[in-house]
Parts: sequence; C-alpha cells; structure tokens
Amino acid sequence: MFEDYVKKIRAAHVYDVAKQTPLDPAVSLSARLDNHILLKREDLQPVFSFKLRGAYNKIATLNEEQRKKGVIAASAGNHAQGVALAAGRMGLHAVIVMPKTTPDIKVRSVQQLGAEVILHGNTYDDASSYARELELKRDMTYIHPYDDPDVIAGQGTIAREILEQHSDPLHAIFVPVGGGGLIAGIATYVKSLRPEIKIIGVEPDDAPCMHHALAAGERVILDQVGIFADGVAVRQAGEETFRIAREAVDEVILVTTDEICAAIKDIFDDTRSITEPAGALAVAGLKKYLERENLHGQTMVTIDSGANMNFDRLRHVAERAELGERREALLSVTIPEQKGSFRRFCDTIGLRGITEFNYRYADPAEAHVFVGVQMHGGETEKDSLIQGLETKGYSVLDMTDNEMAKLHIRYMVGGHSNGAANERLFRFQFPERPGALLRFLNRIGERWNISLFHYRNHGADYGRILTGIQVPPTENGAFQTFLDELGYESCEETDNPAYRIFLS
Repeated sequence: MFEDYVKKIRAAHVYDVAKQTPLDPAVSLSARLDNHILLKREDLQPVFSFKLRGAYNKIATLNEEQRKKGVIAASAGNHAQGVALAAGRMGLHAVIVMPKTTPDIKVRSVQQLGAEVILHGNTYDDASSYARELELKRDMTYIHPYDDPDVIAGQGTIAREILEQHSDPLHAIFVPVGGGGLIAGIATYVKSLRPEIKIIGVEPDDAPCMHHALAAGERVILDQVGIFADGVAVRQAGEETFRIAREAVDEVILVTTDEICAAIKDIFDDTRSITEPAGALAVAGLKKYLERENLHGQTMVTIDSGANMNFDRLRHVAERAELGERREALLSVTIPEQKGSFRRFCDTIGLRGITEFNYRYADPAEAHVFVGVQMHGGETEKDSLIQGLETKGYSVLDMTDNEMAKLHIRYMVGGHSNGAANERLFRFQFPERPGALLRFLNRIGERWNISLFHYRNHGADYGRILTGIQVPPTENGAFQTFLDELGYESCEETDNPAYRIFLS
C-alpha cells in the first residue's frame, strides 16, 4: 500500500540520536477501562519527544552543500529540539523560529542545544511564515516539522518498534495529530503490514485541522487555534500528511482541554511521569473511543508523544483533571438568605467531598453559592444531585461545562458587601475528611449568620476556610467561647488590609 514509505522507514537514520522506547502497560488505566492499554513512551527520548526521529532523519539525508548552508526550522518546541540536537551532532548551524507563546522550558532547551532561537508571532503558522522568509534571506536549508517524506519516515520508526514489540493482535493505535507527520508515518507502516489495526488520530477540539480536512475532503485553514496543547497547535494539515491520512487513517477524534488534563493525570497515575498536553492526546482520545464503542478485552496502543511541560501549567492541569474525568461538578445554587440556610444546603449535599465553596452576602432575600462537588458516578450522580437539590426547592445552574465559570468566575465570587453588618473574618483549619465541612457548619449552628464563605480542597490533609460571620458586639464574649470550644485552629483576619480593600 505504501511500499516506498516502508522502505524509507526501515532505512531511516534515527538511532544515532533516538532510542527505542518501551511499550509499557498502563496497569491502572487498563483495569479501569477493562481493556489492555499500552503506552509508547516517546516522552523518554533525549529531548523528551518523538520529534528528533524525523528531524535527524531529514538532516541525515542532506547533501554536503545543503549542510554547509545550515538549517532553519519553525516549531512550537519539540521539533525545534530535534533539529537543534541533530544539527549539533552533525556540526551544523541551526536557526529555530518559535512562537512567542512557546513554553519557556522548550525555548531554554533549544538554546542549550546550541541553536539560535528567534521568537516571532503567537502561533506556529506565524513562526513558519517568518522562517520561510529567513530561509531565503540567509540561504539556509528548511527542515519542515511534518510535511516532508523523510520527516514522516523518521516518525514512522515508532510504528516499526510497536509491531516488533507487540506481535499479538492489536485493535487500534491512537496518535496525537498536529500537522500530521507522526500519524502519517505510523499509518503508512502499520497499514502496509497490519491493515486490520485501526489508526485513530486525536486532536484538541480547538485545533482540529486534520479532523476538519478529512470531513471536508480537502485541506482547510482554521481561523484560529487554541494553544493549550501547543505541540499540535497547527492551522492547516500538511499536503503530504493529508494525502496519507485520507488513505490510511480510520478516524480523528476531538477532545476537550478538560479531557486532556484528565489524561495527563491518568498517565501520571500509571507512570509517575508528567506528560505535556499534546503528549496526552492519545490517551484522552482512547477513553472517548472506548466509551463510545463500549469495547472490553481489547489491546490498544497510545503514543505518549512528549513531556515538555512548563511547571507553572501544572496548577491548571490539576484543577481541570477532575472535571475532565467527570469526577467533579460545578454548580451555582440559589439559597434563602437566612440563618442556618447554608448549613441546611450542605446537609442536602450530604457526605460528598466538597472541592470548593464560594459565597458572599449580597442580598437580604437570596444567596448565590458557587460549589464544587466530587462525583464518583459521573453524569448520573450529578443529575441525581441536581434533582435532589431542586426537590428541596433550590434553584440550580450546572456550571460544569461553562468555560468562563471554570476559568474566571470560580475565583471572582465575592466582592464588597454593604449589608454584612458586624462582620468578623476568620480563617479556620480542620482535618480534611468526608463530611468535615458539614460538621464544621453544624458546630456554628444557627446562632450567627455566615456572610462570606470560601473553601477550596487543596489535596492536603487539612481543609482551609475563609469565612465572614456576623457577630453583634454584645455577643463577642459568647462567640469567643464558641471558638474556644470548637476545637479547630482559627485566626481572625478582620483587620487584614486585603479584607478591608476587597471584601468588607
């Protein structure tokens, strides 16, 4: 079917710099999904990505004149590192044009490998256009990140390794897709030797260039692309990679940012390694495919394509992973503004784990609470919880899939209040256990009104609460007695300038 590519893959020059990576079983994920899941660990390459395979193979095929000119490339990071490493090994000058949005860890890595780095534009396409200009101005040899037969053949060595490492039946191989070089290389080799194996691409739903191209029957240019999965943030699939995909790729699945974050956590749970967003695409797509097809007992391979993750992005990944796994629901609930109503609301939620509570007194009749609740039964449990709250008379708005709520509103609930008279602000700390928050509220009882409440589960052994309580001056003594008997560590913050400026 693709005999020329099979020959090129078998003759590819990659192992001077690349290594054969393991095909590791994902034990926990396999047990949870009731299928045998294997991870092709390209995150273990010297530059923590598969990209050096194609880059080195291409540069190795250059003639002496082309090498003397030096090489230039455009990349969001992983291809850049591959080109820089390959050029360094061969003693060639390398210029890499990278988008300004490229994670710092990738920029520093390319510089450390000896390449000249130029930051230009906000997307790969901006960087690529500028690199093409420099190619002519400086008379250099351009190394395309994906739309080149030699690059495609280099990436295809991954497929050769997979089939050598696992000769038993395989249902499918799941592959991250950006411009299409990786999936083209894998598809040409696998479909030539084992055509029964499905080749399934996975793209972010905000960068679906190959998905839309296959649906349209021609290459399309996206108006814009999301950059969370920066390694696949490409506006248009390659010409050669699209041609191959039309013939050899079974389908392309789209996944959300939350589903990618959940997949990063899945890989971490099984390998204790942290994959970059693009590197986790295959696992995210696999999970979506298995849910749709309801398959059991099959063997699947996913390509863990890279681990060049900025450390400061981990906070976002951790917060969104539970949402992506449908293990957390975000709800906006309207409750009566009266003493004890907050406690009764928590009682309705029951002993479910609370990940977050945000509340600020604003209206004498109604209060709006933003709450995160741990879910163990997915959508079914969430629907049951909402129904139970509505049966008790609460107005509920599901915010779980509201992007603005997840990115911004959950951190902005609050503000000044003109109606919270005699408010005192306290920080409390208590052992983090199921039902601990409800027990805390029960101890307060209905004697004092809660006018501000903020709680987030930080995954620590102790829960931390910031709460405003309306205590008339005549009851300060009784309230102090209550604090002494409460048994939780507390600290009054009424005089904290941050409270005075933003909340009081």
